[in-house]
Amino acid sequence: MKKYDLIVIGAGSGLNVSSAAADRGFKVAIVEEGPMGGTCLNRGCIPSKMLIHSADVAETIRNAGNFGINPKGYKVNFRKLVTRVNKIVDSDSRGIEQGIREDKNTTLYKTRARFIGERTLQVGKETIYGDKVVIAAGTRPLIPNIEGLERIDFLTSTEALRLAKLPKSITFLGGGYISAELAHYFGSLGAKITIIQKRDVLIPNEDEEISAAFTKIFRKKYNVLTGFNAVKVSGKNKKIVATVRGRNGGKKNIASEKLIVAAGRIPNTDILGVSRAGIGIDGNGFIKTNGYMETSAKNVWALGDIVGRYLFKHSANLESQYVYRNAFYPKKKRRIDYTAMPHAIFSSPQIAGVGMTEQELRAKKIDYAVGKYSYMNTGMGAAIDEKEGFVKVLADRRTRKILGCHIIGADASTLIHEVIVAMKAGLTADAITDAVHIHPALSEVVDRAFGSIEY
Repeated sequence: MKKYDLIVIGAGSGLNVSSAAADRGFKVAIVEEGPMGGTCLNRGCIPSKMLIHSADVAETIRNAGNFGINPKGYKVNFRKLVTRVNKIVDSDSRGIEQGIREDKNTTLYKTRARFIGERTLQVGKETIYGDKVVIAAGTRPLIPNIEGLERIDFLTSTEALRLAKLPKSITFLGGGYISAELAHYFGSLGAKITIIQKRDVLIPNEDEEISAAFTKIFRKKYNVLTGFNAVKVSGKNKKIVATVRGRNGGKKNIASEKLIVAAGRIPNTDILGVSRAGIGIDGNGFIKTNGYMETSAKNVWALGDIVGRYLFKHSANLESQYVYRNAFYPKKKRRIDYTAMPHAIFSSPQIAGVGMTEQELRAKKIDYAVGKYSYMNTGMGAAIDEKEGFVKVLADRRTRKILGCHIIGADASTLIHEVIVAMKAGLTADAITDAVHIHPALSEVVDRAFGSIEY
């Protein structure tokens, strides 16, 4: 049995810990059966956003007539845009692997890991032991129990991002952020889109006004069926037919060329067999960690999606910093600080949020005030013809502390950042309104939303 100072399971954000330890001279093992870089690089953030940019460009061209420009027409070379992205992603992944293999202090096991005891793993035909173990093995798509699904060649986001031919029609099962982004990607490039969502709105975890506005906008573009569940899937005439049932009992059959299952994610703890190492999990299978990212097993830490707190790359990177510090500097260990953890959905329109939603504030019975401002009521908002976008802010009525900010519209993922900085610094809403904003930059919509708060 080979022994290591540190074993890291998963080659995504876990690499932040392994590389820092290896740089200090520790003997490190990395176990990863897939390509290096994790979900974000290979089948998540990076390829999806690069592909979505092509959709954004196509949408800009299609809407050019609103600005007095009449494009003569354009063609989508779908294979070319997908090939370009895959080449970049695969090259980056290979580069990471090469760097790992060249590191004298690091050993890569490109295989599946399974715990067989305390900090002891079976990797292929070998057994390895780590003085310290970091689990960053992520999640995988949840496949719902739907009659006939196992007999259909369905897709998840993993396969969808690698399609070399644009489908004529696609049905999505699920109405969360994955469907929102991929529907925009395929729909803007020419596919006919249907979204089946059991909840009353799309992206239901967002602020209620954002979810409602987004659902309304998407209904104008695509066939959106809310309040429906898929009960059966079958194949007919080279099409996939999804039978869906509404809350009132009514049924519909939706036929499409492709079916994408986007019903959520589940952690890979079952594959790892974490119970054999004394690592506790919650009712959904996510690893339980304390404020120091420690698991219930001694000298075992966990981070990223497999922990289930925030399923974002930026939160996993934050967690990796704390895990490294707490594992290798135990006398100086610190509790993780998730203050002002933001997120964004790169659909069209974009969504961004930080802090609490209005429904969360109501549930907690916090006395809050609301400010809201439309893009179109600013100079740049009118210039770009952003008719439906708005910024919504929530502040403590007494202290003026910023409790949340939610944006739907162009560049939402960028506009949110001044609010993130203010919240992280513990500043009040006055910090935004007291700052001079460039006129007529789009950021004025954030300034005016804060200025509209009625305390």
